[in-house]
Amino acid sequence: MTLYVSLDDIWFNNNKLLDLTSEFVQKGGKFLFLDEVHKYEGWKQELKNIYDLYPFLNIVFTGSSLLEIIDSGADLSRRAVIYNLQGFSFREYLSVETGKTFEKLSLNQILKNHLAESALINKQVKPFQYFESYLKQGYYPYYQEQQDLYELRVGQVINMIMEIELPLLRNIEIGYVNKLKQLLMIIAESVPFMPNVSKLSERIGINRATLLSYLFYLEEIELTRNLFRNAKGISKLQKPAKIYLNNTNLIFVLANQNANPANRRETFFANQVGYAHNLLYTEQGDFLINEEITIEIGEKNKTNKQIKDKKETYIAADNIEYGFGDKIPLWLFGFLY
Repeated sequence: MTLYVSLDDIWFNNNKLLDLTSEFVQKGGKFLFLDEVHKYEGWKQELKNIYDLYPFLNIVFTGSSLLEIIDSGADLSRRAVIYNLQGFSFREYLSVETGKTFEKLSLNQILKNHLAESALINKQVKPFQYFESYLKQGYYPYYQEQQDLYELRVGQVINMIMEIELPLLRNIEIGYVNKLKQLLMIIAESVPFMPNVSKLSERIGINRATLLSYLFYLEEIELTRNLFRNAKGISKLQKPAKIYLNNTNLIFVLANQNANPANRRETFFANQVGYAHNLLYTEQGDFLINEEITIEIGEKNKTNKQIKDKKETYIAADNIEYGFGDKIPLWLFGFLY
């Protein structure tokens, strides 16, 4: 027997999850699915109790408050495995839009066999019929619900995270929230944003350490992606070399009229590749993948003169259906997951 429950239901104003679970188990329940757990006060403690009382019961819980779920990791250690659900890749978006199945590609397949792989995909679909719409509103799965209100809904989520969750769960002073929103808009319009932390802290009016911790939290809640010079010892107090928004949809929400094409390309690449691979800042090129592969992002006429001295180098080029040599279609990196 299986039961699905949304914990934001008004029924729970006067009823306990633990009591419901007890009754469910008595009637032979085996699988319990709990949605919106963060809306239920004391959910972590009750889940602990349920797990200990009914170890044979299979429980899956979900929540849309990322910080709440992150914080639950320590409280529910030993009892739960926490998964972070990434937004749609370009591959997944194409599958939803066309109803066709596209195989996931490894990074090595894309780098070494991109001509054949892009040819197979182009036989099934023309990627550029969908690529621009994906960049604007294809990352979050709810894009299909009232598409004309998509940007408004994403904006509401940003406001909820910034105005409620960060002050409540990370002790960010509410007076700085508007300045952090302005910072997000600057990042959205930059090519890309390379922070001068000293000047920023002066401008916002907070000390350097506090600002660095705020930049860390913006990445933690997946509004930004921070790029560092090396992967060792990354902490709240390490200065990012570059900062991108987490995904391109956020660019169009925060800077629709000033969405810079170069920033858009680099943000797409960082989002799709950074999900499963380590990305670092590099002086030559735009990204260093897994500390060994240098990538330059650009338009279709981009050359490798900036990275020609590097050993393993590639160009991820926009507006090309097929690549050649070390020039790979940018959209193809959207097939990594």
